Amino acid sequence: MSAAPDTAIRPEQIADRIVDAILARKLSPGQRLGEQPLADLFGVSRTLVREALARLAARGMVEVNSRRGWFVVQPSPDDAREAFEAREVIETGLLQALAAPLPAGAIGRLKHHLAQELAAIEKTEAEAAAADTGERSWLLGDFHVCLADCAGNSLLADILKDLTARTTLIATLYQSTHEARQSCAEHVQIVAALEAGNIPLAVQRMREHLGSVVYHLHAEATAEDDPLAQLRSALALHPAADAAADAAAPPAAARKPRPRRRLFTDLVAEPAAGAPTAFDPSHLQEP
Repeated sequence: MSAAPDTAIRPEQIADRIVDAILARKLSPGQRLGEQPLADLFGVSRTLVREALARLAARGMVEVNSRRGWFVVQPSPDDAREAFEAREVIETGLLQALAAPLPAGAIGRLKHHLAQELAAIEKTEAEAAAADTGERSWLLGDFHVCLADCAGNSLLADILKDLTARTTLIATLYQSTHEARQSCAEHVQIVAALEAGNIPLAVQRMREHLGSVVYHLHAEATAEDDPLAQLRSALALHPAADAAADAAAPPAAARKPRPRRRLFTDLVAEPAAGAPTAFDPSHLQEP
């Protein structure tokens, strides 16, 4: 039985909860968002849910199929890279525009956020395979939103939340615990530069941090995009097997040449000595 509608819940609140779930990896790319289940969950009408989803579609978070309903978007690696490029422009520009060093209260808020990040990462490492990475992922993404808010620009904080959610949809699919710890360490360096009042260094570290995330994204996405990756891996001989085969084979000088079987003998003449052949098998070798 569905809950009674609660008019206190607004569509933007539903939309924000969905974005937070994306940041926490609770919603995955391509996941279906049913109107009635969401209405039951929030205790509102389907009309309010539809309005919330329409807002998210305008923000690039979800998409609708006329027959199948609403789904979380599935950004391609190129989409994610474009979002990272936009983030770099916004976040480095935000820091460059600071008229003065951040006040002590803002630095304290950022340090508290860093402590929460580290605690979530250590908890994930301790729990290993059974770990819930949602809090860790949400905190790592929210750092950038928090920084914009500490800089006094709530509008850019909202924009960054959407951009970070879009990159989270694909980037965190490949992010290991080690890379999460590296991201946290880079956040610490950014805050340290801000605390020292060294804005150019903070800008440099922010640019390097975003570039590092894009690098890992590119490396993993390239492997995923290789249609022959699984076959290539399956057919690759193990080094030990290669060595055993080489040891069992007779020396090259003792090998008898195997007679070449000719196809279409009467149609294709044997090439003259020294003449180039039309097919060079070396082209099939892996670079």
